[in-house]
Amino acid sequence: MEERNHNFDTLMVHAGYEKDPTTGANVVPIYQTSSYTFEDSAHALRLFNM
Repeated sequence: MEERNHNFDTLMVHAGYEKDPTTGANVVPIYQTSSYTFEDSAHALRLFNM
């Protein structure tokens, strides 16, 4: 594969991260999921205005 000369900004965004040996990912993935902890269901309803 051909090696490219990247711009300074690109180098800084990717600095310090090495390719994942298991998945081959070149950057940290973005997970579009989340989890929350609530006191009870009423607490969740209040927080999300439901």
